Formats: sequence, C-alpha cells, structure tokens
Amino acid sequence: MSFDSRESALELQGHREVRPSVYVYEAPVRIWHWINALAIVVLTVTGTLIAYPLPSVSGEATFAFLMGYIRFTHFAAGYVLGAGLIGRLYWALVGNHHARQLVTLPIHNRQWWNDLFYMAGWYLFLNREARKFTGHNPLSHVAMVLVFLTCLLLMVFTGFALYAEGTGMGSWQHDLFGWVLTLAGNSQNLHTLHHLGMWVMGLFVVIHIYTAVREDIMSRQTLISTMVNGIRIFKDDRP
Repeated sequence: MSFDSRESALELQGHREVRPSVYVYEAPVRIWHWINALAIVVLTVTGTLIAYPLPSVSGEATFAFLMGYIRFTHFAAGYVLGAGLIGRLYWALVGNHHARQLVTLPIHNRQWWNDLFYMAGWYLFLNREARKFTGHNPLSHVAMVLVFLTCLLLMVFTGFALYAEGTGMGSWQHDLFGWVLTLAGNSQNLHTLHHLGMWVMGLFVVIHIYTAVREDIMSRQTLISTMVNGIRIFKDDRP
C-alpha cells in the first residue's frame, strides 16, 4: 500500500460516521421479551398437542407417559408466562418511559394520532418513508396494548382457570381464578376462549415477526438489535 493510500485510509477512519443512538429498553424488558417469546412457543406447541393428542402408544401405560410430559411442560411454561407477566407489569411501574408503554396509550396527544395514521399508511405502502421513533411507533404501540397484552391476560386467566379444575376447590388457583369459569359459563366455553386466544396470539406473533424484520430493513432505525442490546440506532440525522 502506498503512503497516499495509507493516509487516505487513516483519514477515512478518523472521520468515520457515528450514527446517533439512544438507550431505550432496560435489561428486565429485554429479558422478559425473549423468555416470554420462548414460553409462548412452548405453550403453543404443547397446547396444540393437548387439544389434538398424538395417536395412542401401545404398551404398558407406566412406560408411556408422553402426554403427561406434554401437559407438565405446558403447565410449567404457563407458570413462566404468568410470573413473567407479573414481573413485567411491575417493571412498567418502576421502569423508564419505554417500559410503561406496555400499559399506557397517549390518546390525548394529537401528534400521536397523526403519527398513528401516518404509520398505518407506511405499513400499507402508501407512504414512501417511515418516521423515526425512539420507542414503539404508535401503530405497534396500539397493537401491543390492545391485542398482545389483552390476549396475554386472557390466556393467563383462562389457562389458570382450566388448571384450577384439576387442582380443585380450596387450591389457590381455584381461589384466584375460579371466578373465570363461572364467568365463562362452563368448561367448554372456557376451553374455546383459551383456544381462540391461542390463535389470536399466533397471528400476532407472525405479524410481529414480519413487521420487525421489515422495519429493521426498511425503516430509519434499528429494531431487532434494540431488543438485544437495548440501544436504538438511527440510520440518518434527519428528524
């Protein structure tokens, strides 16, 4: 390499562009996100196998506890999901502004509504460029609160209510969630609500993954890596 080439390389390195960034998601939020995602996958797979059991296995039942293991895994993942939800709701109270987005919608903010409709147009390919947001954009914010959180609460409450049928009266599960069965009317209705919730959650997950990958590629800020290291990096300096 010639002297001029080395000089040019050093000059380029010294003036390397530093993209603006901001710390958004705290560690508890990120940890909850990935544990919650894993729990949802496990619950979906095992829940489907419980609803549509595998063919009967021949042989002595003592040595064929497959469905028992599936149910145990489902229940264990359910406890993880429920405990994680409690922890996440707590962090929404003590965490930063972005942690509170799970339970709040700034519907009184006029600019928020403007951004909401603009981002709807962006997702529908009607707008040429996305706007920049530090936390969730308004459309994903609405989906997270009204769809994801609502569905998550439905799954936890109906799931533990179904579990309470097995633990019976007098158990803490029945004391805390027995009213859900009464509200549903009967066990079949409760099962149906739980199954419908699974399909809604599955649809949300598919759309969430699609939009996350799409935004990471096409938007003006990072998305997927932000939920890994907590840092949002903007791809340009424009507002």
